[in-house]
Amino acid sequence: MVYEIAIRAHFDAAHALRGYGGKCEKLHGHRFQVVVCVAAEELNEIGLAYDFTALKRILNERVISRLDHTNLNETPPFNEVNPSSENVARFVYEEMKEALAGVGAQLKWVQVWESPDAWVTYYGERSGT
Repeated sequence: MVYEIAIRAHFDAAHALRGYGGKCEKLHGHRFQVVVCVAAEELNEIGLAYDFTALKRILNERVISRLDHTNLNETPPFNEVNPSSENVARFVYEEMKEALAGVGAQLKWVQVWESPDAWVTYYGERSGT
């Protein structure tokens, strides 16, 4: 049996998509929603696969606090990498994967929503592809 645990947070930020060739090339803002999903096969001694509070704390410390109320284009790594939702999702995934190494839960995917009807899901590197 596998349990998937997901948490959601948000940050407000501005960005401009370099080379887009449309209105999103101009500086504009979003309330980005971030969803992080981890999986575990076992429950701990009190019946938790992974603590929601701990997962939220890690996300807030590693990602949200760094990106909230910023111009992403001026914030590493997006000062060099285009701050698309796809690249934001990969950044969140990489930060969370590093923070969760060895904790007993495996990072499955990250979603970044830039509006209520537009989002990206990033699964990380797939083996064998």
